[in-house]
Amino acid sequence: MAADDRDRAAGRNPAGATAPPRVRVRLDQPRDVRRRWLPAYDPEAFGNLSERVARFLGTGRFIVWMTVVIVMWVLWNAFGPRDLRFDSYPFIFLTLMLSLQASYAAPLILLAQNRQDDRDRVNLEQDRKQNERSIADTEYLTREVAALRAGLGEVATRDWIRSELQDLLRDIEERRPHPRHVPRGDEADGRGR
Repeated sequence: MAADDRDRAAGRNPAGATAPPRVRVRLDQPRDVRRRWLPAYDPEAFGNLSERVARFLGTGRFIVWMTVVIVMWVLWNAFGPRDLRFDSYPFIFLTLMLSLQASYAAPLILLAQNRQDDRDRVNLEQDRKQNERSIADTEYLTREVAALRAGLGEVATRDWIRSELQDLLRDIEERRPHPRHVPRGDEADGRGR
C-alpha cells in the first residue's frame, strides 16, 4: 500500500495499471500562459466604449456635427477646385462612408442596449428582493401590533383598577359589623357641649 502511494506521488503507474497517469494540476500556482491565435480584448472595456459611442450617437451634438461634415463634403466636392475634389456628384464615397458609419453604429448601440438591459434586470431583481423584505417586515410588524393590541386588552387600566378597588371597599364595608353608637371621649365624661 505504501508503494502505491509513493508511485502516485511520483507520478508513476502502479504495477499492472494500463491507463496513463493523470496530470496533477496545482491550484496554488497560476496557469501557464497559453498562446492565443485570436487577439484578446477586455469585454468590459469594449462594452464601456460601446456605451460611450452609443451615448454620443444619441445626442443633438452628433446630429449637428454629422450635418456639418456632410454639408462641407458636398460643398467641397461640388464647388471646390477640380483637382482637389475626391468625390464627384453622385457622392458614392459619401454614401459608402455613411453606410460604414451606420454599420458600426447599429451593433454598438445594440451592445449598449443589451448592457443596459442587463443592468436593469439586476436592479429589478434587487428591487424585487427589497420589496419582499419590506413586505415581510411589514407583515411581522402587523403581527406584533396585533399581539400588542390583544395583550393590551388584558392589561388593567386605571379606571378598571379604580372600579375594582371601589367594589372591594364596598364589600369590606358591608362585611364589617356596624358598632352601635359609641360615645366619643368628650361625651363619656359628661362634658358635652
